[in-house]
Amino acid sequence: MSNSRVLCLGEILYDMLADQLGRTLSEVESWSSYPGGAPANVACALVKLGTTSAFIGAVGEDKAGNNLQALLQEIGVDTTGVQRHPQAPTRQVLVTRKLNGDRVFAGFKDYDTGEFADTRLKAGELPEKLFAEADLLVLGTLELAYPESGAAVHRALELASQYDVKILLDVNWRDVFWTNPAAAPDKIRELIKKVDFLKLTKEEAELLFDTHDAGAITYRLNSVEGVLVTDGDKGCAYCLGENEDKLPAFSVPVVDTTGAGDSFVAGFVHQLLNYGVQNLKDAEVVKRIIAYASAAGALTTLKPGAIASQPMAREVESFLQEHSV
Repeated sequence: MSNSRVLCLGEILYDMLADQLGRTLSEVESWSSYPGGAPANVACALVKLGTTSAFIGAVGEDKAGNNLQALLQEIGVDTTGVQRHPQAPTRQVLVTRKLNGDRVFAGFKDYDTGEFADTRLKAGELPEKLFAEADLLVLGTLELAYPESGAAVHRALELASQYDVKILLDVNWRDVFWTNPAAAPDKIRELIKKVDFLKLTKEEAELLFDTHDAGAITYRLNSVEGVLVTDGDKGCAYCLGENEDKLPAFSVPVVDTTGAGDSFVAGFVHQLLNYGVQNLKDAEVVKRIIAYASAAGALTTLKPGAIASQPMAREVESFLQEHSV
């Protein structure tokens, strides 16, 4: 596959989801394995919504890596940017769940965080051809936690700038991934200066900017075209093309929130490319884009797992017809 409109760079992994809700790590009796990793989730969700995507990241030369690469290909994601590491294993993350379905990242079982293949993404092996054909690059911040993958992020930024590719950063803060979490905020703030669109949770906004006001963050940065601040079942605040507003969340029976934010990002990017960045000046267009993104996120919470639960475009459109904004 070629001409992927969106590149998603970062981690792909297995979420080991606790089968029992409301249990601590030591109390969990059994786990179910689900493919995940925010950038990979976004890449898969985009294809299901009708936008071509490519995934760039590293996995081990192991069964888990084989299965994850095969899954991407089966869904229709371009995998020419997938690197394989001969020694480092594919990452698995233990995820416990609260009684309301919210997830808690609980560590990596038998390995330290820096031992996994995704930390070894090589800057020199990023396929330049993908950037030459793309419209938008989606990044997270977990790769900044490790020297090799951090260098790959900065190489991706150079290529995006060279080929005039827009950049969306989903902060996706996970302190468990960082060997030195105290260093993270400054590294993330430096990265934010180089992106066009910024998506944060309310907690991430408070951590990085001491406010969750999307407009205040946009004006303070004075370098981004839009800021989205999500707050789970309380909805999304946004400032896009100088249109600032909030949209309440859709009320749905939540089973598992894993990957909901990634589907939100995919829905946003899908509609942003459909409407065009130049149309963000239209308040009604912006509202439609955010409603679509919110619907994609809400539908993902109805079933367990991040990728398995992602909606198709027709499901999002049908949902929006039933829940007129």
